[in-house]
Amino acid sequence: MQSDYLVHPNIDPIIVSIGPFDLRWYGLMYLVGFLFAWWWGNRQCRMPHHAAQGWTEKRFSDLLFWAFMGVILGGRVGYVLFYQFERFIDNPLYLFDITSGGMSFHGGLLGVLTVLWIFSVKSKQSFLAIGDFVAPLVPVGLGAGRIGNFINGELWGRVTDVPWAMIFPAAGPEPRHPSQLYQAGLEGLALFIILAFYSRKPRPTGAIGGLFLIGYGLARFIVEYARQPDQHLGLLLFGWSMGQWLSAPMIVGGVLLMVFAYKRGSKV
Repeated sequence: MQSDYLVHPNIDPIIVSIGPFDLRWYGLMYLVGFLFAWWWGNRQCRMPHHAAQGWTEKRFSDLLFWAFMGVILGGRVGYVLFYQFERFIDNPLYLFDITSGGMSFHGGLLGVLTVLWIFSVKSKQSFLAIGDFVAPLVPVGLGAGRIGNFINGELWGRVTDVPWAMIFPAAGPEPRHPSQLYQAGLEGLALFIILAFYSRKPRPTGAIGGLFLIGYGLARFIVEYARQPDQHLGLLLFGWSMGQWLSAPMIVGGVLLMVFAYKRGSKV
C-alpha cells in the first residue's frame, strides 16, 4: 500500500479540565445535538399543523428532557446488552461503569421510544403522531455524535486503499475508511435534509417516523460494510455485523409503518 495516506490528527478528547471535571468533545457533541433539537422543535411548534395538535414550547420542553434521559439510559443499557453481554454477565456492575464509555444508538432509540410511549399515554395523544414530531430532531444529534467519534479516533473503518483513507494510530499502521464521517454525512446531514423537507407539510400519521426508520436503517446498514466490526463479535450470520442485524428490523419496520400510514390516511 501507499505510505502517503491521511493521518488522523490525534485530537485530545478533553477540551478543557476544570478541577476534577473534564469537558470532552464527545460530551460537547451531545450538547450540540440537544440544543439543535430544542431549537428545531420549538420552530416546529410554530408550524400551523403542529400547533393545531396542541404542541407548545412548554410541552415540547418537557418531552425533550425525558427523551434526552431515554437516549442516555437506553444507549448505555443497549450497548451493554447488545455488544458487551458476556462482560455484563461476568460483572453486572459494568452496566454502571460509565467512565469506560460505550453507547448504542439502537439502545438509545428503544429508550426514546419508551419515553414517547409513556408521554403519549399521559397526554392521551397518538404515539405515532409524537414520533412524527420527534423524528426530524434526531439526525443532527446523530451526526454530531459521529463527529465526536472521529475526534476521539474511535469506531474507525475497515482497511482500504481508497485515496481518502486515513491512518488511525490506535488501530495500527493500515489506512482505513473514515467511517465515522460517512455516518455523520448519511445518518446526520442527509437524513435531516430528507426529513426536514418531507415534514414541511402534513403527512399521514406515522409516515415521518417510518421514513426515519428506513433512512437511518439503510444508512447504517450500508456504512457497516466500511466500518470495522467489534473485535469480540466479528461478523455474524450472512457476514453481517451486529449493527446490520440491529438495523435490518428498522428498515422492515419503517416500510411497514409507512404502508400502514398511507393506507390509514389521517394526517399530522
